[in-house]
Amino acid sequence: MAGLEEWIAAQARYAATTMTRAISATALVMERSAFRQRVIPHPGSVLASPVPGHYDPDPDYFFHWFRDSAIVIDALRVAIAAGYIERSATDRFREFVQFSLALQSIDGREFLRHGDFRAAVAPAFRQYLRSDEDLSALNGDTVRADTRVNADGTLDFTRWSRPQTDGPALRSIALLRWRRQLMEEDSDAELDAALTELLSADLAFTLAYIRRPSGDVWEEREGYHYYTQLLQAQALQCGAQWRESAQLNRDGSWNRAAEDTLARLDGFWDPAARHYRARALTEPCDPERELDVSVLLGVLHAGRAGIRHGVLDTKLQATVSALEELFETRYAINRGRPADRGPALGRYGGDRYYGGGAWYLATLAAAEFYFRLAQAFGDGATLASTPENSHFRRRLGAEGARDTRELARLALARGDAIMRTVRAFTPESGELSEQFDQTTGVQTSARHLSWSYAAFITAAAQRSKARPAIEA
Repeated sequence: MAGLEEWIAAQARYAATTMTRAISATALVMERSAFRQRVIPHPGSVLASPVPGHYDPDPDYFFHWFRDSAIVIDALRVAIAAGYIERSATDRFREFVQFSLALQSIDGREFLRHGDFRAAVAPAFRQYLRSDEDLSALNGDTVRADTRVNADGTLDFTRWSRPQTDGPALRSIALLRWRRQLMEEDSDAELDAALTELLSADLAFTLAYIRRPSGDVWEEREGYHYYTQLLQAQALQCGAQWRESAQLNRDGSWNRAAEDTLARLDGFWDPAARHYRARALTEPCDPERELDVSVLLGVLHAGRAGIRHGVLDTKLQATVSALEELFETRYAINRGRPADRGPALGRYGGDRYYGGGAWYLATLAAAEFYFRLAQAFGDGATLASTPENSHFRRRLGAEGARDTRELARLALARGDAIMRTVRAFTPESGELSEQFDQTTGVQTSARHLSWSYAAFITAAAQRSKARPAIEA
């Protein structure tokens, strides 16, 4: 059996290849016969899952989600830079930009003018359709908050959790990272113009919606959420830097809104529970929901430098410990596991979706957190000693560490332990679904989840970045 490092490298290549097949998947066809709908993906669309499920039992994820697509397209950038996939895959990014721009023309009023679409839908399924009032309001900015569209670029006329305002912020961050990487390689005036148009619209939307409630990342609750708010703040801060470097008109409102939002996020810390809450403390509390892996995902996706709301944030470290302990207790697959394995993580306590199992993307997020921490320590960052992270330091074994290099080795080992758990529940084929059962470890929910592959890619690439800093 291959060693862990060899397995991670091979699985990362498989993940990159498989994930990329969900981008511009123009050879696939989705037949939603009950809705009289035939969807053929357009170039640039990103399928959350390329498997044509109909809740039989596979869920129907054959959509272009704004959030998921941004995560996947950013992971594509990472995969190219890490050498997991050929550089020619950059063409998928160019298609993604054009597809995203084309979505701006969606207009629910125009859709309704084409006739009564409900008449073609099977009677038993009409209960799942959106109202005319909802559809007629779909134009302009509201399209960006519409959560998802069909992969052929048409609007989704089924009821879903809306609005969602994290997608444009995530896309902005991904586009800026791509722009920086491409500028280092080769300039492309046409692509840069398209990026400028899309970025300007996404960031203007983010500024307009940053103080409004939104659905959460799991599309289950409305309110002010740590994940969404952190991504919005990061997008605006990065956007302000981009405008200055590109010599575009400066607008101090972006930085002011970002700083105001970060200040609000500081208040998400729950001193009694000793973790960041997923929602603002001023909102109704559900003890089973407030400790949520979305907080960790938000920090990773924002990729913030420094201590505040980054991996060196002692309150975030405390949150990670709380999450690990929650699922070590809840999941049978975590009890009695080998000493060299870390815990498998889910979304939150009391999750019921498809059995509320462990999620690959959640477990991989924990591994990536430790790899990012290892790199930070390897680069000379210190581990602050505060009451908030005292338990985290004990779990890491940091009390006896002689220096930051030793801390880096401890963090890397912790990340590797979690990757061993991922390996234990990954079949030989390398396929990654959305979840694996909390008792049996059998894969459940959406098969070939693009976000699962994206999470593996970013965790593996971060591990590769961390190792040289430790071994130097």
